[in-house]
Amino acid sequence: MSDVRYPFTAVVGMADLRLGLLLNAVSPAVGGVLVRGEKGTAKSTMVRALAGLLPSITVVDDCRFACEPGAVDPQCPDGPHEVVESRERPSQLVELPVGVAEDRIVGSLDLERALAEGVKAYEPGLLAKAHRGVLYIDEVNLLQDHVVDLLLDAAAMGRSYVEREGVSVRHAARFLLVGTMNPEEGELRPQLLDRFGLTVEIAATREPTERAEVVRRRLAYDADPAGFAARFAAEERALAERITSARELLPSVELTNVALRQITAVCAAFEVDGLRADIVMARTAVALAAWAGRTEVLEEDVRKAAQLALPHRRRRNPFDAPGLDEEQLDRTLEEHASDGDEDPQPEGDGPGEGPDGGPDGGPDGGPDGGGPDGGGGAPEPVDGGGPEAPESAPEAEVPAMPAQHPAPARESAPVAATDPYRTRLFAVKGTGHGAQGRRSPAETTGGHTIRARRPQGMLSRLHLTATLQAAAPHQVARGRDGRALVLHKDDFREQVRQGRESNLVLFVVDASGSMAARQRMSAVKGAVLSLLMDAYQRRDKIGMITFRGAGAELALPPTSSVEVGAARLESLPTGGRTPLAAGLLRAHEVLRVERLRDPNRRPLLVLVTDGRATGGRDALAQSRRAASLFAAQGTASVVLDCESGPVRLGLARTLAGVLGGTAVSLDELRAEGVASLVRENRATTSMASMRKAA
Repeated sequence: MSDVRYPFTAVVGMADLRLGLLLNAVSPAVGGVLVRGEKGTAKSTMVRALAGLLPSITVVDDCRFACEPGAVDPQCPDGPHEVVESRERPSQLVELPVGVAEDRIVGSLDLERALAEGVKAYEPGLLAKAHRGVLYIDEVNLLQDHVVDLLLDAAAMGRSYVEREGVSVRHAARFLLVGTMNPEEGELRPQLLDRFGLTVEIAATREPTERAEVVRRRLAYDADPAGFAARFAAEERALAERITSARELLPSVELTNVALRQITAVCAAFEVDGLRADIVMARTAVALAAWAGRTEVLEEDVRKAAQLALPHRRRRNPFDAPGLDEEQLDRTLEEHASDGDEDPQPEGDGPGEGPDGGPDGGPDGGPDGGGPDGGGGAPEPVDGGGPEAPESAPEAEVPAMPAQHPAPARESAPVAATDPYRTRLFAVKGTGHGAQGRRSPAETTGGHTIRARRPQGMLSRLHLTATLQAAAPHQVARGRDGRALVLHKDDFREQVRQGRESNLVLFVVDASGSMAARQRMSAVKGAVLSLLMDAYQRRDKIGMITFRGAGAELALPPTSSVEVGAARLESLPTGGRTPLAAGLLRAHEVLRVERLRDPNRRPLLVLVTDGRATGGRDALAQSRRAASLFAAQGTASVVLDCESGPVRLGLARTLAGVLGGTAVSLDELRAEGVASLVRENRATTSMASMRKAA
């Protein structure tokens, strides 16, 4: 691979991404940028190219933490820097791999030397290397939550902290943070989304001429990287000079009262939680003015700042699509376009009377708004009885297959799901070793210590008591002189911690005519949506298989994106026979493949059915034989019993017995979720009372 970076100015299109990156280069205080988009859209290419535009930095010679001469960090572990010799070097681009461990990020202590020799030997991590440069996190949504929390905390505070076994190390860590992600592979939690200053949604152009130019330039770069970069050298220099000029102009930019009022009004109108959005918008608007060469923030700066800083902050649940109502944005900016110091509350614009609607009217286009362009809201048909089926319905149909029975003459249109609710926790029994999450017990890097063991690889989490116990019997033989404990490598023990892991939750949904005939599909979809929400909160992967008519279909291959699962569920049509055995066999095959891909991720099968099976005399027997395959492998399973009516056959519960799993009805699912919430509230109240009494 060539060491010559692809030129930033050679990228075709991507205006918003280009602007978002440049604004952060001008003012790192904006808080970084999160780039969301489909694969193959030059996300990584542009981020790597940006580092080549940043001005060189002057650092203290022999300082591993890039201290700036004249403004050295008083807490620098390599300090104090009494005699400062400096040198100039390019800004660093540090790329964070997906599987990175916490020790690699914040740095690691050589615990063996610390205990055996009594010295604090600290090896800087990636945060130290990224100081005064760019920290690039590709596929940030695939990182473990505690790692993302750590990175965003460091970015917000500008410092990194290492506190372990009584050793404390602190150093500066100010960097331009850039994260990229493909939403189809899973979302970040709203709390983490909020920590990114800006967000940019990108997609590959559908214009053939532009696509041809992208291909042409890429082929030219691959053939001669140095020659291709030379063609854009002049443009690169001009852009780098503009970044430097904007940085110098930045302190002189004035944020007027009118602009500040517009910023706060926009954030209030879109019901953004907290005040971080207001601060980010203000910093972004100032950076936009500096980038344009102005010393005053204008309305156009506020508008663009809102488009970059607010879309990812106005979401209320993980199934809301990010975005802004442009009409509401225009109205809010227009209403606050003049200085209102003398008349902060114009007549006729009190609560419930403004054009946006006040508390009585409801916001237009907000996350729960009822405006015509609310964005991200639920489809208009709420009872599934509309005259037209959504355009996506045909995509969910089973491919044409030879079958003994013709397709049903009537097919029910997709129905809307009921509102999601809190559900009972279903966990996999035993202790796993999968990725850290919030569902099933597992040995993880977090959690509480349950035992000690000999190190497996590099020692990272010292179990001090167990180490001392292992070394104590050998002190006389080792000639201890009474002043220091003599430790050998074999004495060291590491902590084994138990926390919770994420699982693969595979939904197998009965979409046959028996489910639709009793008008239960809306409640069934609501239950599955609730379980999807639960999977999102517990950081699980999900998959979805539907069965009806002639066979089963993998509607959603295992993925971390519950949003895609919710969309597929919403457009799910119903009708036809009930090939229950086919659905179970397809699920068995999917789980077999996933075990090969990720042996440590334990599956949880969620079968949504009334237990009926059609398609032959022995259809019911075939379904039970298929269910016995899961029981033989010990696969954890839950059967969501959808049977209703005065006469119930109990087929779903019988099937749950064959699976070796748990059966729960729709009503029980909701009731047990409410009961668990009540128990948690009581426990919290009890603990608070105990603390108060103490």
